[in-house]
Amino acid sequence: MEYIVLVISAIFVSNIIFAQFLGVCPFLGVSKKISTAVGMGGAVVFVMTLSTLVTYLIQVYLLNPLNLQYLQTIVFILVIASLVQMVEIILKKTSPPLYQALGIFLPLITTNCAVLGVAIMVITKEFNLGEALVFAVSTAVGFTLALVIFAGIREQLDLMGVPKGMRGIPIALVVAGILSLAFMGFANLV
Repeated sequence: MEYIVLVISAIFVSNIIFAQFLGVCPFLGVSKKISTAVGMGGAVVFVMTLSTLVTYLIQVYLLNPLNLQYLQTIVFILVIASLVQMVEIILKKTSPPLYQALGIFLPLITTNCAVLGVAIMVITKEFNLGEALVFAVSTAVGFTLALVIFAGIREQLDLMGVPKGMRGIPIALVVAGILSLAFMGFANLV
């Protein structure tokens, strides 16, 4: 039951974008097409899960025993950057169209504060390894869900008669605010 609450909370109630405002840069940048949003979401799920696993193990078995907790942020950033490079190489070889579609936004995962934020939150909330992985996957799924919903709305907005002064980022921010309010409706679930 504890894991179910953790999943629902991470995806809907404490959505990384709408409730915690982490990962907004790729959220706004990659959300113009659903296909790109799904690809970015998949990459974030993979990187967030793997980076949480690796950073958790480094924290528990290296930094804590050696009293080097003050190196946490630097070590976590290096791990995440390395994993993103690995994902970039794999995508370049296995899916060139997706690699081209993501373009500059794939390296943005390196600086995506959502990935680093989840790695640090897992340690701060003192999760065990199972809880950490469930939290990371659920948070990444929540990120992907928000990204895909937002991309779908932005695709529809391109077909609508949006006033000239509101086209692009202004209407996107208004829609993101409305989506954030909608996700607040899930607050009483857990």
